[in-house]
Amino acid sequence: MTRETKIDLPAILTDLGPKFAQSAEWLDATDGFVSENYQLLRDRKVFSAQVPMSYGGGGASHGEIAEFIRGVARHCPSTALALAMHQHLVSAAVANDRAGRPGKALLEKVAAGELVLVSTGANDWLESNGTAKPVDGGYRISAIKPFASGSSAGDMMITSAVLDLPGEAPQVLHFPLSLKSEGVTLMGDWQTMGMRATGSQTIQLSEVFVPEAAISLRRSQAGFHPAFSVILTVAMPIIMSAYLGIAEAAAEIAQTRAKGRAGDAVTQILVGEMENLLTTARLARDDMVRLANDLDFAPTVELASAILTRKAIAARHVIATTEKALEVLGGSGFFRKAGIERLLRDAHAAQFHPLQEKRQQVFTGRHLLGLAPVETGQTKDDVPRAA
Repeated sequence: MTRETKIDLPAILTDLGPKFAQSAEWLDATDGFVSENYQLLRDRKVFSAQVPMSYGGGGASHGEIAEFIRGVARHCPSTALALAMHQHLVSAAVANDRAGRPGKALLEKVAAGELVLVSTGANDWLESNGTAKPVDGGYRISAIKPFASGSSAGDMMITSAVLDLPGEAPQVLHFPLSLKSEGVTLMGDWQTMGMRATGSQTIQLSEVFVPEAAISLRRSQAGFHPAFSVILTVAMPIIMSAYLGIAEAAAEIAQTRAKGRAGDAVTQILVGEMENLLTTARLARDDMVRLANDLDFAPTVELASAILTRKAIAARHVIATTEKALEVLGGSGFFRKAGIERLLRDAHAAQFHPLQEKRQQVFTGRHLLGLAPVETGQTKDDVPRAA
């Protein structure tokens, strides 16, 4: 069913942002989940915002979603990050659909039911985890999938498992799976230093049946596949937008409080340092959005490396900005009521999204030296290119 009007994300942010802020501190303190915020977003059809209007969605661009999540993070980082995990899956489906790959069916389901998608890719990376056992009509999947953000309110997970048959090279099977399927258990184990309200708990799959028709991608477990160039390019700008919003919120608090000491030379230096760090984070994140080009890109290793490099720079400077904000405030910033402490804890999660900085440096360094970006015994020329 075609939608007639495009979703107005700035208006939604103006309306919902302050409401998200009201519960952010309480949810962090209680290890709660942003369920009420999710319902507000669902009511405003934000989960289908990126789905093309011709498929019943809101027609928002990738860049518009990134800006929306950046704004949400200034009010509630956990809501922003959990939403980012859903939205990057929608972005990938839109990019695939535009390129003639499977994506339309998932997009139509999201629009029709305002479905919440859950990603397990951060921990799986190229190797994936879990086992796929062939049975009549499909596979029985058993796996442990950590970091499943938003799963408390999720409808469908996008995941993978390894098919390792005797005499054959291991393959990774990618597929969607209803969270209501028999054998799916939410472990309730998300007690963390930061991003406490994202509900990024572990999901256990125990002999869950997945039909053959549900397999959306088969690939070798070894080597880098072009699908990851798509995933990284659409995901990292959205995810790092959440962290940029955190850094901006921390810097705003620090700068506002520092005005009372505007004549102090050390305070002037610290505020200037903080602005430099924040500007670097902004430049790195903005360039990721530019490279994603509202999903008009060719999925290459070169692009994946460029995105990962900028992600590492953004993550490092988001954390440095929030730490500098604490230094600007001085001892008063050590009190929770100052508002920096929670933002600082949340910011530190940025480093753990793929790829962590040292792993990014290996990926990029190998690529620049003419090797396959991951260790497989391949040369650069052997790496599969985009279809």
